[in-house]
Amino acid sequence: MGGYLPCVGSGRWPTGPGDDRLHGGPCPSFGEWRERGERAQAIGRSRGGRTTKIHALSDPRGRPLAFLLTGGQVADCTAADRLLDRMPATDLLHGDKGYDSAAVRRKIEEAGAAPNIPPRANKRWKNCFSPYLYRNRNVIERMFGRLKDFRRIATRYDRSATNFMAAVHIVATVAYWL
Repeated sequence: MGGYLPCVGSGRWPTGPGDDRLHGGPCPSFGEWRERGERAQAIGRSRGGRTTKIHALSDPRGRPLAFLLTGGQVADCTAADRLLDRMPATDLLHGDKGYDSAAVRRKIEEAGAAPNIPPRANKRWKNCFSPYLYRNRNVIERMFGRLKDFRRIATRYDRSATNFMAAVHIVATVAYWL
């Protein structure tokens, strides 16, 4: 315990000039070591209450490849940047209107794929979009429907983001890979 907490067993806590900690000790308090709050647990506030979004990448057959959790109020295009780092080599990538941003399109094109994302209604210049190819996006919607057949995923019983993400991974493994 002394190696883990250097301030335990060291006698009186030294307080010197320039020490502006709340209690003047060399270590943070126990509450500061763990991540707290709704933001750290991927819980967002919206009009419907507390919500969590699951962002996913899937292959053409609808099998999930990567997941990312965010709070419900977080914009999809901000989460796409982290999710696209795990994108496998592909020719075409579908996304819904929430992922329509210049940065997301640029990142997809840099990876060697063509983005097929419907433009938002308020855009002046509409990007190239094929409604015919977009029909295949129902594959990922069916994947989410299949994941949410499991009540634990649909209602998020877990308080911590790591436990919820573990449950999502277990359900995806059981539903698609076993």
